[in-house]
Amino acid sequence: MAVLRTLVCLTAIGMFMELAMAANRTVGGASGGWDTSTDLQSWVASQTFAVGDNLIFQYTPNHDVLEVTKADHDSCQTSSPLQTYTDGNTVIPLTSPGKRYFICGTLGHCSQGMQIEIDTLATSTPPSASPSPSSPPSASSSPSSPPSASPAPETSPSPANTPESAPGSPLSPDAPSAESPTLASPPPSSANKSSFRTCLTLGFGLVLMVLLAL
Repeated sequence: MAVLRTLVCLTAIGMFMELAMAANRTVGGASGGWDTSTDLQSWVASQTFAVGDNLIFQYTPNHDVLEVTKADHDSCQTSSPLQTYTDGNTVIPLTSPGKRYFICGTLGHCSQGMQIEIDTLATSTPPSASPSPSSPPSASSSPSSPPSASPAPETSPSPANTPESAPGSPLSPDAPSAESPTLASPPPSSANKSSFRTCLTLGFGLVLMVLLAL
């Protein structure tokens, strides 16, 4: 049901738009009419006819409107018209695209110019506007600024110059910390060991001499 309502709404909108775009085309224009004194060919060339438009013929009783075939239009043949109108204010709706042909049935009027060929388009095509020339660039426009110089890349210090690589440096991980001094004494040298043995030998000798004296 929702799809059906949508389709109906779209159809109604399309019909309203077609009616709104429809135009009434009075044959001959505001300053002319369906007669021998109007340049009907120039009027037709200046118009664009589309489906939905109304073609209006306004004429006096000495004229009529005959819709005919192309062959009868070209030869001004009035004996077998498709339709005949004589009411003086004929409105013919253009309901389908294609060409239609109309002439006046009064003797001699068709050959005097009362014949028109109407080419109905499927949709109205507005005249295309000529493209405006492109304007030159304004002199007041500010010139483009030069590209800014890119900053020099930062060079990383070489390992030889870094504080961490210098031996004995306070920041070197191998250097002892100032807050924790080393308390270990250096190991005894070989000279100390030799003097210790000498003292021990002299002590034993003295003890032995005391024992012998007793």
